[in-house]
Amino acid sequence: MIFCLDPRILIMLEYMFFDAALRERFVARARELGVACALSDDSLGLVAAVPEDLPADTEAELEACYDALQDEEARQVDASDGEAAKHVAGFRLDLPDGRSTTVPVAPDVAQRLMACFSFEEIHALFATVARHALDPHETPLCKVKLDA
Repeated sequence: MIFCLDPRILIMLEYMFFDAALRERFVARARELGVACALSDDSLGLVAAVPEDLPADTEAELEACYDALQDEEARQVDASDGEAAKHVAGFRLDLPDGRSTTVPVAPDVAQRLMACFSFEEIHALFATVARHALDPHETPLCKVKLDA
């Protein structure tokens, strides 16, 4: 998923696909729901991005569609001749210097994160880790001021 900290930039949720036809089916369903998708290719696959501020029922419909398509995609990968099944998950991370990267995460860990935290909270967690990893401080934890 992609998130931007700049409030002037629309926050988008990214849905990752490895099959163009499945991504197109997701885009068609989004269009039926009145949601426009921004399409791009990422280093990990094909992306369909939608605005983060969708009505809850629309977001639930898109999530259900995405889950069904992901199940279909997993079956396709598992059934492919002679190829090992590969399941990946990741979160887009905006680095303090303006670059972006995708942080690969084991799918079961990604599911647990998404079950307990909002995308905004996950993004904030990853951004904090990146900021402190790129600019480490030796300050004792008891003296560190947390970001508001």
